Amino acid sequence: MRMYDVIAKKRDGHELTKEEINFFIDGYTDGSIPEYQASALAMAIYFNGMTEDERATLTMAMVESGDTIDLSPINGIKVDKHSTGGVGDTTTLVLAPLVAAVGVPVAKMSGRGLGHTGGTIDKLEAVPGFHVEIDNDEFIRLVNENKISVIGQSGNLTPADKKLYGLRDVTATVNSIPLIASSIMSKKIAAGADAIVLDVKTGAGAFMKSEEESVELAKAMVSIGNNVGRNTMAVISDMSQPLGRAIGNALEVKEAIDTLRGEGPDDLTELSLTLASQMVVLGGKADTLDEARNMLQEVIENGKALETLKTFLSSQGGDASVVDQTERLPQAKYKIELPAKQSGYVSDMVADELGNAAMQLGAGRQTKDSVIDLAVGLFLNKKVGDYVEEGESLLTIYSNNEDVASIKDQLYNHITLTEDAIEAPTLIKTVISE
Repeated sequence: MRMYDVIAKKRDGHELTKEEINFFIDGYTDGSIPEYQASALAMAIYFNGMTEDERATLTMAMVESGDTIDLSPINGIKVDKHSTGGVGDTTTLVLAPLVAAVGVPVAKMSGRGLGHTGGTIDKLEAVPGFHVEIDNDEFIRLVNENKISVIGQSGNLTPADKKLYGLRDVTATVNSIPLIASSIMSKKIAAGADAIVLDVKTGAGAFMKSEEESVELAKAMVSIGNNVGRNTMAVISDMSQPLGRAIGNALEVKEAIDTLRGEGPDDLTELSLTLASQMVVLGGKADTLDEARNMLQEVIENGKALETLKTFLSSQGGDASVVDQTERLPQAKYKIELPAKQSGYVSDMVADELGNAAMQLGAGRQTKDSVIDLAVGLFLNKKVGDYVEEGESLLTIYSNNEDVASIKDQLYNHITLTEDAIEAPTLIKTVISE
């Protein structure tokens, strides 16, 4: 078999066989296929797409290019959740203890963030003492005992995906639905999940800006998951403005605690319940989404979700007293209000630009070597559709630097007020299960 022929076949719009896709992934991973030929195939895929079978085969070839995690010693159906990213996306901090509280095991591998704010692990490390450096045996024991544990990504998972993503990044082939879908799903499958719930964002703060593109990506990932034997569902959710009100690590931990107490923002609560309901159904603990939602609301109301969070934090060295005393989380030195320059309705809060402002405060990483300030960030006092009086605070800036003039200017440039009343955007756009 020659790589030249594989490239030519996809260039001409034909379907590649399993043998041809495996030949490419194996050869590119071990270095026998050069980057210029891999680039040519990536561009051919970019223009001609892939069939459902090709996507599934590509995904599994990338899974098999490295290590896989064996979660079989964990009792029950292991359901993983993946979000395509966004600003103020605190859902994992809410979902993990919430779903565990109704008996669905959450064995999660998470990463650190590069961008607006930290990843899930960075956020959890705002809890004093919390750590993710536990071995596999301890990880499995904790999930079997407490139904929940979160560790850092380790091992040689999907090396083909890492290599191919780096190539796509410099050859203008990142925005290819088959390549995005197989990249995301290969990591979820390699991490050992039995079933997968996807939160695909759409809007200004999302990777996919249009709802049409987001639906296409979601359908591709659901198809891959179901094609390779992983029960998979997806939600398309709005990210035209930040989710919830907190943007920043300790601030988001506090917001997650509030949400598990039943006092969180409406949008974060609704999305968390929607995603968690899918996880509970896929985990076999409920037959319908309505039944699952009732179970979840019950553990919020009776305090079991909050107790599960405490157990989870303390079992990994964290100071669980922060749940009842959130002032023990890292605190910023300055709290600075951003007053409205005029009265009106908030018509736009550009999610990614507010995220960039939080990153400049130190809440996220501009490079992989950046050190995160866990205390800083933004708290939105108003959101799209809310009315604000001139001089009233639009948001609060949490900073360890008193001079935030440039941050204020940036925020004013990306928050729009209008005289006419406006409705808040629809949060849940659609649910895809097949």
